[in-house]
Amino acid sequence: MKQMRSASIGVLALSWYPPDTNDENGEPTDDLVPTILDKAHKYNLKVAFHIEPYSNRNDQNMYKNIKYIIDKYGNHSAFYRYETRTGNALPMFYIYDSYITKPEKWVNLLTPSGSHTVRNSAYDGLFIALLVEEKHKYDILQSGFDGIYTYFATNGFTYGSSHQNWASLKIFCDRYNLIFIPSVGPGYIDTSIRPWNSQNTRNRINGKYYEVSLSAALQAQPSLISITSFNEWHEGTQIEKAVPKRTSNTVYLDYRPHKPGLYLELTRKWSEKYSKERATYAHKKLPAS
Repeated sequence: MKQMRSASIGVLALSWYPPDTNDENGEPTDDLVPTILDKAHKYNLKVAFHIEPYSNRNDQNMYKNIKYIIDKYGNHSAFYRYETRTGNALPMFYIYDSYITKPEKWVNLLTPSGSHTVRNSAYDGLFIALLVEEKHKYDILQSGFDGIYTYFATNGFTYGSSHQNWASLKIFCDRYNLIFIPSVGPGYIDTSIRPWNSQNTRNRINGKYYEVSLSAALQAQPSLISITSFNEWHEGTQIEKAVPKRTSNTVYLDYRPHKPGLYLELTRKWSEKYSKERATYAHKKLPAS
């Protein structure tokens, strides 16, 4: 939390599975959420929930899980709410692999006339879909989502993660009143867990890859930028402090010849630049008096 605060990060997106569930590599973690919220508050950070594709995820159990999250954590001072143009402050939920569920299911949850809608209720929120392929734009629109994010840290891996497509995605989002959240990353290497995937490795180039990614995101003038990731070591996207370390079968990535905090410093630099630019283009959008 202290490192995030030093890097001018405002919100952490917490990978979340429902109580007593987990992915195939881990243990249930919902019982850690109260501690995470408390520590985030200590460093003036907010926490948003990044809902993973848990087993049999659908519109009906998503309703129960959104209700669970808001009932249990919604009153915590570190629980993230995003202020919309209409002045409402709503929880923001990132839905990883949202495209697995068909639009006709999401409609039940995310449109006002849906059979178990959250809209205009105590469980309303801003639901951000993962856009991978270009055609997902129309599925996301049909589903009733409030925005899109691109997640992957690999420029060129998907339509959504390719920097060259961010300007047109922003135009699409503006047209349909969606929030566009490009995801930037410092590099990518996952061959320790996916040995066949070396074509998607992206060298960090001593921070240059990250800066090119951040520059591309700023050019799209988005309302938010997400970072993939703070500490996802197995895909080589972490920006937290790193020192040289090796075990009998792994050599961990480090940032030599630079200091351990290189990527936190770059994040802070670009976060401050982004804040200034946002103030400028928000001012330009104001109607003439």
